[in-house]
Amino acid sequence: MRMIGEDAVAILPSAIISRRSRDVEYSYRQDSDFFYLTSFEEPNSLALFVPGRKDGEFIFFCEERDPIKEKWDGPQSGPEGAMRDFDVDDAYPIGDIDEMLPELIKERKYIYYPMNINKEFDLKINYWMNLSSEKNVERGVSHETLALSHLLHDMRLYKSKAEISEMRKAAKIAGNAHKKAMKKVRPNIYEYEVEAEFIYAFRKFNAEYSYNPIVGGGLNACVLHYIANNSLLNDGDLVLIDAGCELNYYASDITRTFPVNGKFSTEQLEIYNIVLEAQKAAIEQVKKGNHFNDPHDTAVRIITRGLKDIGLLKGRLDDLIMKNDYARFFMHRTGHWIGMDVHDVGDYKVEEEWRLLENGMVTTIEPGIYIGEDRDIPKKYRNIGIRIEDMVAVSNNSPDVLSKNIEKEPDLIELLMQQ
Repeated sequence: MRMIGEDAVAILPSAIISRRSRDVEYSYRQDSDFFYLTSFEEPNSLALFVPGRKDGEFIFFCEERDPIKEKWDGPQSGPEGAMRDFDVDDAYPIGDIDEMLPELIKERKYIYYPMNINKEFDLKINYWMNLSSEKNVERGVSHETLALSHLLHDMRLYKSKAEISEMRKAAKIAGNAHKKAMKKVRPNIYEYEVEAEFIYAFRKFNAEYSYNPIVGGGLNACVLHYIANNSLLNDGDLVLIDAGCELNYYASDITRTFPVNGKFSTEQLEIYNIVLEAQKAAIEQVKKGNHFNDPHDTAVRIITRGLKDIGLLKGRLDDLIMKNDYARFFMHRTGHWIGMDVHDVGDYKVEEEWRLLENGMVTTIEPGIYIGEDRDIPKKYRNIGIRIEDMVAVSNNSPDVLSKNIEKEPDLIELLMQQ
């Protein structure tokens, strides 16, 4: 409210209910922005932030309690519960919003809200502004809409100690699941059997998937967003597992790659060590004062040099980098923000310059090499897909790896798989 000023209001709706098929709904998950500011998990709600009047007012609209609905879907808070449990200044039934909201915004010039996210809500905003203008015609106040995300997402980019603590817990749960998967994997089981280990490990601690997991064996590991998870794991192949959980609305995102039979081949180990070196060096770049792109530049140089050393790329190192020749085998960026969303909010550039890293920011570091089955590739290197990913928080001293409890040294992986 301090940021938007006393001539403005901010309006934020809850997430909509989505149908999976016919009358079956997806599990409801509150909108991250809405939960960040309210902690309220019920649908059909709206939060209104009105600066001024001491520290400003937090006004809430939500469904009234309905005993019949509660028998089907469980307890509701109602306006009384919102006042009691969520630090709300005033709360009203959502059915009163068309009458009350135009009155509440009528003297405010700027209307901040999440623009172009929900077409139905965009129409409601226009409707409320038109009603407000009719009520306020004598004062001559006209409304101007602004994107709330510009301010709110910058706030969310900087995690508090409590937020980082939740992410560390989510990383620990996901990390333990990755360890169990390493022990579970063997030749001639299906990818979905390994995925099932994650379902159990997450739900055991009241966590859920933060994204569709990737369990890709052999050539499937070279498909960046492979989620079918329905192929047999074959002796001699690697398996790439990219899986994280969400705990209390905070996400983890971790990837490990290891041999299905528990032993890296010479060629697999060659490629793996290039990726591991790149990842370690990139993590060291996650320091206060560095640019967001510094880890990526570091990983690109090491991976390009490694691919050149084993003969998959030919030419001068700087030329290969300048011409993006490495992108045939490393085609994605080295990291992304992570927080309440896996690909979390926050700008990567400010005024066309890469953003400086500051305390509280959390990014993934996930270089990879993906070698398909093209005929110009030596047979010994075909069908090798490797990615290693950890979550790293920026701190005053050294990078804070939130997911450091999962083995990634090849000898330790082989040892764990023998247990």
